[in-house]
Amino acid sequence: MSSGASDLDSRSALSDSARQTADAGGTTPDGRRAAARRRRRGYLLFAAFALPNLALIAVFSYWPIVENVYLSFSTWDFISPQAEWAGLLNYQSLFSGWSFPEVLFRTLVWVVVVVVVTLVLGLALAMLFAQRLRGANAVQTLAFAPHVLSGAAIATIWLFIFDPNIGLSRLAFEAFGATSPAWTTDDSWALWALIIVSIWKGLGFVAIVYLVGIQQIPSQVLEAARIDGAGRWTQFRRMIFPLLSPTTFFLVITQTISAFQSFDVIAMMTGGGPARSTTTLSWFIYDEAFNRGNVGVSSAASMIMFVVLMAITVLQFRFVERRVHY
Repeated sequence: MSSGASDLDSRSALSDSARQTADAGGTTPDGRRAAARRRRRGYLLFAAFALPNLALIAVFSYWPIVENVYLSFSTWDFISPQAEWAGLLNYQSLFSGWSFPEVLFRTLVWVVVVVVVTLVLGLALAMLFAQRLRGANAVQTLAFAPHVLSGAAIATIWLFIFDPNIGLSRLAFEAFGATSPAWTTDDSWALWALIIVSIWKGLGFVAIVYLVGIQQIPSQVLEAARIDGAGRWTQFRRMIFPLLSPTTFFLVITQTISAFQSFDVIAMMTGGGPARSTTTLSWFIYDEAFNRGNVGVSSAASMIMFVVLMAITVLQFRFVERRVHY
């Protein structure tokens, strides 16, 4: 008798458990309603956290882009009560003269030289840091410091260094019996002076990022290569550099965007001169809008920069599919 009651209780418990499972899974009307309520709570919770951030992004990122697109087809000088529609006039004026194509070419030279030299020297510096020499931590800190300094401070330091009368560059040239050039006032030297400063500013950041990538390479891999007789150069060319391809890809993108947008050093050291010899695309956009009052032309130039950066990013991501090894 007791055995039959026990079996009945067990079947009842199993039935209740199955019913609860079915309700939780939404196979019954009550279960479906409960699942729908849980989904609604999840959506509301997501909206409560996401919508404020999406609103901020829309207001401060996407809306300015939309407004800039409109201004690029308009004429405005910051004084008129509203912009006037001009169609493609701003874009036509950019490419009808010699000035803007020269600015684009100068910007291309700037970006290529700064990015390539910074990455090559940064990788060499990272390989040196990876040797764990005495005082390496202090040297790493000093190398990274320019990255966190303001552009105004860096420009002030280098204006003193480049001064042909009292600067440190004068001493370096005099040691070889030469005369220091007028770095920031000679149109044949000014752009290269800014390139040197930009490379110095970004070198520490690139070196530290590469160092982190080198430290993530398994030591067993390099040890196996040494056992097989691979020298330092072979290890670097065949193993270290290919394994650093994700790091290189990240640095190429970030440094390219940074070089295109470089502004503070130019503003403090040369102001786009002399004779507009250091006017890159970023300075051209600022100069046209705030110094010359050509907001439409400035907006058109900024849209061209946006398209160029998007095209470069797309090409880099196409390249990553074939060359980057994760």
